[in-house]
Amino acid sequence: MNQKIVLIGAGSAAFGPPTLTDLYLSKDLEGSRIIFHDIDEEKLNMVYEVITKENERLGNKYIIEKTLDRKVALQDADFVICSIEHGDRFELRWQDNTIPRRYGTTEMMGENGGPGGFFHSARQIPEILRIAEDVNNICPEAFFINYSNPMSRICLALHRVYPNLKMFGLCHQIELLTNQHLPNMLNKELSDLELVVGGLNHFAFLLGLKEVSTGKDILPEFHKKCFDYFEGKWDRFHYADLTFEVYKRFNMFPYVGDNHLCEYVQFGSEFTKVIDLVDWITMMEQGKIGTNKRLERYYKRLLKEKYPRKGLLSAQPSGERAIAIIEAIVKDKNSYEYAVNIPNDGIIENLPNDLVVECSARVNKQGLRGVKLGKLPKDLAVLLGREAAIQDLCIEAILKESKELAINCLAMDVNCGSFKIAEKVFDEMMALQKKYLPNFR
Repeated sequence: MNQKIVLIGAGSAAFGPPTLTDLYLSKDLEGSRIIFHDIDEEKLNMVYEVITKENERLGNKYIIEKTLDRKVALQDADFVICSIEHGDRFELRWQDNTIPRRYGTTEMMGENGGPGGFFHSARQIPEILRIAEDVNNICPEAFFINYSNPMSRICLALHRVYPNLKMFGLCHQIELLTNQHLPNMLNKELSDLELVVGGLNHFAFLLGLKEVSTGKDILPEFHKKCFDYFEGKWDRFHYADLTFEVYKRFNMFPYVGDNHLCEYVQFGSEFTKVIDLVDWITMMEQGKIGTNKRLERYYKRLLKEKYPRKGLLSAQPSGERAIAIIEAIVKDKNSYEYAVNIPNDGIIENLPNDLVVECSARVNKQGLRGVKLGKLPKDLAVLLGREAAIQDLCIEAILKESKELAINCLAMDVNCGSFKIAEKVFDEMMALQKKYLPNFR
């Protein structure tokens, strides 16, 4: 199947090889052209050389190309997968995570929400909109798949500025629940479970659960077993005090984990600990360093003509869903995805219609069609609606490069609540990150 798939940000050791792992396990996409694009020539060349060797090792299933020129990369593209980070991911993330708290916010992890999430958004959104502009002009029929964070805010900005862009966002957070816990708790194969989820990325809930073979609603069984099942399995990085407090209060299971949920709720600091979030980010940073070093080792051995016979790519799927969804679109499979990020468009009736929501979806040649959820319970809709309003204002501040709106957005965030604090945070972050941020004025 001759498709052209463009990987933007392909110089990332954590993005390029896993995507290629899934491609090499695909039967439907063999023969396609895979274009690697990045602005970092050294990293791009390293990934390209290693993957070209992997392609040879595995029978030259794909045509592998590279380019530093984005406009060249996008010519006649069918699918564009974007996973970029503007600036050093962890250097800036530590600033996002610590500076707002230094001034008195209750922010616990500033990746996608809270004051830190605002600055992450402000760095990422203008860069990704420039990519989307090229897609819109050069290959407007291509599907644009976003992996970059802050997922909800980036996708919302894309939808606002380029409403005709065939865009969706993907996140693997649902795997916290699906890969081990659900099959073990319910003593059923994952393939026999159909989940219905809803909410926002990193702030979403299990709303429905069906046994595929019988059509039986087994969400009541989940609710009956959940607390007993997780007794003794609490994980400070994932399912722990905050998850189960929210589950108890709202009667819907938040499958995203404490370390993400705490970004969006003002009571997050009551149930999570700063040291746990520091340890989590440290672990993610060390993981990135390890992944990069592994790729470098393979590259050095390639240059010495001593490339490992076993190769770099895994024999198991990466867990990411981009390639499976591309297959479903190309082959018109009408497959089912547990969790995708797409414009609301009536999926959740009591949240803003142009919000980007995380939901379950069917996938065919037309793209992704979200499972309609109707109205959420009022309390849950209010919980999500507050973050939706902040996202709306965040996007407006960034698009207009408005300092006034930016400070108002920071002050009204549930993890801040103070104009005085917001102004101090804004001033320091602008001083530290100015070259990555819009010209707020």
